[in-house]
Amino acid sequence: MRDTPDMRPSWVEVNLDAIRANTSAIAKVVAPADLCAVVKADGYGHGDIPVAEAALAGGATWLAVALVEEAARLRDAGITVPILLLSEPALPDADDVVRLELTATVYRQSFATAIAEAADRAGRAPYPVHLKIDTGMHRVGVLVGEALTLARSIAGDGRLELAAVWSHFAVSDENAMFTDEQLRSLVSFRDQVEATGVDVPMLHIANTAGALEYPESHLDLVRVGLGIYGLRPGPTVGTAVHLEPAMRVVSQVSYHRTLPGGARPSYGRVRPLARNSTLATVPIGYADGFARRLGSGPESWPDGWEVLINGTRYPLAGNVTMDQIVIDLGMDPVRDGDEVVMLGRQGRHEITAENWAERLDTINYEIVCDFGPRLPRRYIGLPG
Repeated sequence: MRDTPDMRPSWVEVNLDAIRANTSAIAKVVAPADLCAVVKADGYGHGDIPVAEAALAGGATWLAVALVEEAARLRDAGITVPILLLSEPALPDADDVVRLELTATVYRQSFATAIAEAADRAGRAPYPVHLKIDTGMHRVGVLVGEALTLARSIAGDGRLELAAVWSHFAVSDENAMFTDEQLRSLVSFRDQVEATGVDVPMLHIANTAGALEYPESHLDLVRVGLGIYGLRPGPTVGTAVHLEPAMRVVSQVSYHRTLPGGARPSYGRVRPLARNSTLATVPIGYADGFARRLGSGPESWPDGWEVLINGTRYPLAGNVTMDQIVIDLGMDPVRDGDEVVMLGRQGRHEITAENWAERLDTINYEIVCDFGPRLPRRYIGLPG
């Protein structure tokens, strides 16, 4: 295990071998399409550079990010593979896009022009861009009815190269009919463009759910985020493909003592202990991503949120605070330094991102992204 300096006794553990294996499994499913590993948001909270290296070792040939700054970190780490910028940045960032040799996504004439001018200044024309069309996600992308004009403008600008057309599935984890409509719309648009004499070398639309559930959507490239981290966008998505969650959130007991029944631990004194209990304090809190809602209110007792200690599930004993939680072990023994697992497996038990998401009425994407930078990342596997 490789630690970063000055480790806290609470951390996020990331299994890079799991990321490599997940990537490899998905790459085999989507072949001969290429696999683009999405490593935005610091690799969904797992760490962008280690994740990128593990995904590339597993067979990814592209990476994708949301921000120019995210791409710069990868380039600074010596990563040279194609990096797709998933949205248009601000116009003044066009020079950095070209300098970093990023594959720019374009859906407005103004940004296409900015990239063309930046490429001309840098002596890197013609510069490849991917035209994004809106087939129903309605977030970013040029509307299909307006896209042909932009496609022909890009193709007609000697400073640019129309390298691909792409779109993004909105409900591929739950709505096959709408997903099929989006795919047909993308393919139909490509045909319209090529009917005008403009070549479209690459077409892509599939995300993790598309990669795992819609073989017809694989096309030339699939963009996989959640899946490489061992998570699924829905409980029944791609179950034929084995995926291993790569993240554990771990801490250690920092203090313990026994209190009498009736004592009310933590802020608000919301719940009395039902009996004499050993309490363990654990140095992790809502400032780290351990949501306060997991422990708030007497209504969640005795069905309180649990953590794993010594292979056993134990509930919170009161409100989550900014830096610490308190755990009720009954009269079971515990020692300072014992491992505490908030997310992941310990012994026979496992607490999943999906368990967290169900409790907090959200999605597993948000759970793994929410464990913040106060929690150091420890990496196991891959190098060495």
